[in-house]
Amino acid sequence: MRKYLTVFAIDWQNQFIYRLNFVLWRFRNILRVLMTYFLWSTIFSVQTSVFGYTREQIMAYLLLVIFLYGFVGSSPSNDNIGGEVSSGALNNFLTKPIGYLRYWFTRDLSSKLLNVIFAVGEIFLLWLIFRPPLVFSSQPAVILIGILMLVSAVIIFYLLGKLALASVFWAPENTWGFMFVVLVLMEMLTGLIFPLDILPRSAFTALQFTPFPYLLYFPLAAFIGRLSPLEAVRLLFQSLVWLGILFYLVKRVWSAGYKVYSASGG
Repeated sequence: MRKYLTVFAIDWQNQFIYRLNFVLWRFRNILRVLMTYFLWSTIFSVQTSVFGYTREQIMAYLLLVIFLYGFVGSSPSNDNIGGEVSSGALNNFLTKPIGYLRYWFTRDLSSKLLNVIFAVGEIFLLWLIFRPPLVFSSQPAVILIGILMLVSAVIIFYLLGKLALASVFWAPENTWGFMFVVLVLMEMLTGLIFPLDILPRSAFTALQFTPFPYLLYFPLAAFIGRLSPLEAVRLLFQSLVWLGILFYLVKRVWSAGYKVYSASGG
């Protein structure tokens, strides 16, 4: 445990070396939220309710997206693992008493903490500027379940990324292809741009059989009061099922990948 705490501390310090990259990442997130905010503000200027959402619920949703996306979607490992495997740098880890994927998960947590700290400041600043009306769940049990879903979402996103990046063991030239697909789906199918339940019912139901809505939409729905306690428990269970499935797949695929890597003299 101590070695991973050391990794966390070192990575935390290193993040301040590349400040421009971090600032640009945060700026992109704020810009996305502002564009969506003005779009919804225009819609609510002529209507009091849209797709079953009040203005207060949508505004709370948009502000929480900043926080949740920074917490769930920040993952430096997705930019580095493919290159380390294809270049042979993975060898440096295979001879050390530290788990490679646990090492990168620890570094990701360091990045997430920094993003969360800045996200809180950004949310407060945007609220001061626009003073949007907000509404959140009044049920503590649902909020607690939402927090548990958020923790599950962090792990699910990490596992999805590592499952996609495992392709580099068999196609070293393809260090980014499948990961790019995951990120595109993250943008479109997680609730990052709009609440997923405004989709046709059949499409929304079908999405629940994928891991994507469990990354952002369902935790957000819990926080803004769109879920009953029973619904929240059911969705948390489904989220944990996806976590278990992906954990099993990542373990099997990476185990096979290590064998291919060793056999090829990586």
